Amino acid sequence: MPDFDRLAGALQAIAPLRLETNVPLAAHTRFGIGGPADFFGRTADPQALASAVQACREAGAACYVMGDGSNVVAADAGFRGLVLRFTAAAVKIDGGVVAADAGAKLQSLVDFTIERGFEGLHTLTGIPGSVGGAIYGNAGAYGNSIDQFIERVDYFDGAAVRSKDNAACEFAYRESVFKRHKNWVILGGALRLPAGDRQALRARADEIRQIRDEKFPPSMLCAGSIFKNLHIRDLPAAAAAEVPRQAVRAGKVASAYFLEKVGAKGMRNGGIAIASYHANLLYNRGGGTAAEVRALVCELKSRIRKRYGFEVEEEVQYIG
Repeated sequence: MPDFDRLAGALQAIAPLRLETNVPLAAHTRFGIGGPADFFGRTADPQALASAVQACREAGAACYVMGDGSNVVAADAGFRGLVLRFTAAAVKIDGGVVAADAGAKLQSLVDFTIERGFEGLHTLTGIPGSVGGAIYGNAGAYGNSIDQFIERVDYFDGAAVRSKDNAACEFAYRESVFKRHKNWVILGGALRLPAGDRQALRARADEIRQIRDEKFPPSMLCAGSIFKNLHIRDLPAAAAAEVPRQAVRAGKVASAYFLEKVGAKGMRNGGIAIASYHANLLYNRGGGTAAEVRALVCELKSRIRKRYGFEVEEEVQYIG
């Protein structure tokens, strides 16, 4: 059994760690869903973060390191243990390389590169979340993903701060080695980007932002697309044969194509609904619960499995 009294004392002794108790996770997730975390800590200091993780280990308590909460579904019962956020947010140029702390907003990094005429991340404009979360899930859009530009990722592995080069991060579509090592905490990354025309980059970013905001309004309580898109090569032959050529881009087909075929658009489960215009967009209409999200996700996965014989996989992460 976790020793929460011991944990509370240890966390309170860590400086600089801003500690709160019984914090509703709904206030820290874009879905607006989630019960209370026993402890919620924020720090911009890597050593304080390491000490908090160690305190959880010694107390036998769970620890979850969360970014901006833009791509997570927190349990209705909350989280028994510590939810920890690393808030260091510097973005700077160091020897021709752009260095960004994990706690920086992804949009801050995107804007920083555009203003300095660096090409590549401009297509990620409008994606919510932190730099750490973007690296963790290999965020991407419109033909680019963050792994194309990563030179190094710094992280805490539970014992020490270490670094991995691009190859060692094992990036794939919406994947990285960090997803398979939940106890590792990304602290920041170094990126090298090619030169581009600042005005052209800004114009394209503004176009993308308008499209994204129409599809995923900033005020909408959602996590963006709920399921990953699919590599056409990995689909059963019969399912792949059904996809029209124009629906395949860079070897991938949108999960929304298949979700629409199984009647996803407009579905509802309590306070959770699927947009009438986008079959891969689940959102909280108000008063929605994590249980309702999971039930709707399970129903969609079941429909795809029964009709097409393959699994769709969530982009979102679950807490608790």
